[in-house]
Amino acid sequence: MLKRVLAIITILIIGYWLAEGLANVPFGQDKMLVGQYYLNHVKEQTGAVNAVTAVVVNYRGFDTLGEVTVLFIASTGVAALLWRRKRERTAKTPGSVVLTTGSKLLFPFIVLFGMYIFIHGHLTPGGGFPGGATIATAFLLMYLAFIVYEIPHKGFETTEGLAGMSYVLVGLIGLAIGGYFLFDWIWQTWHWGTSNLGRLFSGGFIPVIYTIIGIKVGTELSGIIDNMLKEEVKE
Repeated sequence: MLKRVLAIITILIIGYWLAEGLANVPFGQDKMLVGQYYLNHVKEQTGAVNAVTAVVVNYRGFDTLGEVTVLFIASTGVAALLWRRKRERTAKTPGSVVLTTGSKLLFPFIVLFGMYIFIHGHLTPGGGFPGGATIATAFLLMYLAFIVYEIPHKGFETTEGLAGMSYVLVGLIGLAIGGYFLFDWIWQTWHWGTSNLGRLFSGGFIPVIYTIIGIKVGTELSGIIDNMLKEEVKE
């Protein structure tokens, strides 16, 4: 009997909280209210001219950190499943002359283009995720062209870890200065880039965050490619 009474009381309390919350929801207002706020204040509050980037990195930056964490967990999971086994590349046939020659020529330009995508993410469409994925495709091209090619594993693993730590560090600095995680201390405190709106050196910490994300995504995806292209070798 006592359990039923406690259950009913708990349900009533939760129901009251839900009703109280729904009562404060502004029904009937313009659905673009939040979006319009971003469009009206994005330059003033973030220093970016790309509203989408400002939302992804600044207004909902903690969610973006979660997305990076998901990719890190996926990369770690692939490595954890395969690291105990002796695995090597088993491809026997190298790429054609066109592929091997073209990959050597295109590799630095693909990497450069990927860097451009995330460095200019606060100005043009792009960002850390597509930029990092573009860089990873450059390494995939090298894997397809050469049967003995491998990424420098230790260097990539170290870079990946440092990039993740840097993202969290930027957020913690914001917490210490502004009172909440991922506070844009570069823009709000230093006003760095105030006179350069629409130029490369603007946008507060957005270019910094996107560069960190681009490096982390590029190294993680390259590591996944390396693991997926190898097969177990029986001794």
